[in-house]
Amino acid sequence: MDNELAKLKEILAEVDDLSRASALLGWDQQAYMPRGAAEARGQQQGTLDKLAHEKLTSPETGKLLASLEKSAKSWDADSDDAKLIKVTLKRYERGVKVPAEMVSEKAEITAMSSQSWQEARSKSEFPIFQPDMEKVLDWTQRYAQLFAPVEHPYDALLDEYEPGMKTSEVKAIFDGIRPKQVELIKSISGKPQVDDSMLHQHFPEKGQWDFGVDVVTAFGFDWERGRQDKVTHPFMTNLGYGDQRITTRVNENFYNTHLFGTMHEAGHALYEQGIPKELARTPLYNGTSLAVHESQSRMWENLVGRSKPFWSHFFPKLQAIFPEQLKKTSAEAFYKAINKVSPSFIRVEADEATYNLHIMLRLELEIDLLSGAVAVKDLPDVWDERFQAYIGVAPPDDARGVLQDVHWSFGLMGYFATYALGNLISAQLWEVIQRDIPTLDAQIGKGEFKSLLDWLHEKIHRHGAKYEPQELVQMVTGSKINGDAYIRYLQKKFGGIYSL
Repeated sequence: MDNELAKLKEILAEVDDLSRASALLGWDQQAYMPRGAAEARGQQQGTLDKLAHEKLTSPETGKLLASLEKSAKSWDADSDDAKLIKVTLKRYERGVKVPAEMVSEKAEITAMSSQSWQEARSKSEFPIFQPDMEKVLDWTQRYAQLFAPVEHPYDALLDEYEPGMKTSEVKAIFDGIRPKQVELIKSISGKPQVDDSMLHQHFPEKGQWDFGVDVVTAFGFDWERGRQDKVTHPFMTNLGYGDQRITTRVNENFYNTHLFGTMHEAGHALYEQGIPKELARTPLYNGTSLAVHESQSRMWENLVGRSKPFWSHFFPKLQAIFPEQLKKTSAEAFYKAINKVSPSFIRVEADEATYNLHIMLRLELEIDLLSGAVAVKDLPDVWDERFQAYIGVAPPDDARGVLQDVHWSFGLMGYFATYALGNLISAQLWEVIQRDIPTLDAQIGKGEFKSLLDWLHEKIHRHGAKYEPQELVQMVTGSKINGDAYIRYLQKKFGGIYSL
């Protein structure tokens, strides 16, 4: 048994190495690669992804897993090795249903589509991206069919990012919070609006960048094991133990874009930097799920970064960097400005009260695209129509509408629901954190985050991918994923800001 386990770990380490190498190529593609290299880069990533897939789904891996699954019945069910067998077996069973050629095909398609998306977004012209998006959708539909029969066709995609969760669960959760969020937004709309004009000034890039670096350093981001670069659409990628990279973008005429994007991606990286080295080069060296991952990024971005205690400490520092822009602004006015509730076009810049509506729209569109109810050529018009219905405003162009997110160009369908689920989990965790660390607000008000990060390392990060999302949330909070804590959080916060 020991020899079999060692052999399996050897295979999984090679699979992980290949996958991380492909991720490195993907990071470079977004950050530094010249546009003309897209085709070659797709072929390179396709080769690596195919090799990783073939190793994971080989007969040797299957034989080892079948034997070790029997042995694992006598092991501690929560041990790293027992969880490794369980998680790997699920990945294997999914993987053997997917032809290796489809894996490399996806890499080649998405290398080209991510480039056409960047061009289309910069020119605000969806037709530039449309042919590649059609290829992505065709691949996704064929991929989903490999897992039939399922309760809902979308389940095959969702399970890739939220292990064990069903589309019906997500819809039920969203149905429970949508009317409460809509009611909150309606109440806010009847109140005098917050003045956020101080955010719409010229803030030179260097000052923004340096302040963002100072903030995420205070959070605990380890620069010996990470770096930050500029891209079109921010993301974080884990390239292996000791190499967590964050990316960001800067808008010199709107302050929120850079800082909150930087805090968000740093939140993802803090999660990955907290996973023990012992889990490296295995399927456990990842976050539990994308929703749990998103709970970490949204927590640092919003529950910490948009909080009043945070700005009581950091606003004087920001004011010192931008004295002319902020000389007439108080910390209280700035706090209200960054939390202004107003219908907006860009998801990543949306306020907390309206953010989830952006996600519900995308979930609905993805389901309709998968089923064929919406054709790619009609996507811009359908997007604009439904955006008006959900958010209350019509996007003025494709760049601020259907082209604003990079995910579809990467073939990441089934992904968007995780963003809203992450919001809900963050609030569930926050209530437990505040109970366990009663002086948390005072610590944040001093710019101290060690206790918070230590709590997250202990309760969330150290487990890596050992548990499914519902298991982990239940274990830490006492209940499965639900919107109750998030609604309480929104009502308390915005009730104070808007005197509801």
